[in-house]
Amino acid sequence: MTSRTLYLFGSAAPPVFDVAKVVEDAQKRGFDVCLGLTPTAARWLEESLDGLAALTGHPVRWEYKLPGQPDVWPKADAILVAPATFNTVNSWALGLTHDFVVGVVAEGIGKGIPTIGMPCVNAAYVQHRQFERSVAELREMGVEVLYGEGGFVPNAPGQGKPKEYPWHLALEAAERAVSRA
Repeated sequence: MTSRTLYLFGSAAPPVFDVAKVVEDAQKRGFDVCLGLTPTAARWLEESLDGLAALTGHPVRWEYKLPGQPDVWPKADAILVAPATFNTVNSWALGLTHDFVVGVVAEGIGKGIPTIGMPCVNAAYVQHRQFERSVAELREMGVEVLYGEGGFVPNAPGQGKPKEYPWHLALEAAERAVSRA
């Protein structure tokens, strides 16, 4: 099987602590994985960053490179943003590219890179009107957002079940996206 490059981007939500297992699963599916994190997620995983870089074979990124610095990752065949927090989803839909992860996925839309997002938000956050608008906006831009039936279903605040986050659905969507491209 030819290796396909998957940019796996995670935000600071509890399922991000399982990212090493997700990387391994993606690798078993034939993906060369490049891991990017929001700054807070990078802080949460700070003690694991060297191990994650060794696992992927690429540096873990959470900051923009400086102008003139070479790209350290191969070109993406697909981008998966999971877990995507309330902040990440809204920033992405609004084009607020203050974080590396959001900047790359916003640009990825314009480059036509197949992109999948799967939120991880509680039911209180989704009551904010901007969240549904952001999900709709991303879908209109061609992003496959795994939210609701067949994707992530919000839980009550404080009732999260990070071990039940449907990572398999996100990886299956990435496989489908790459096979269609």
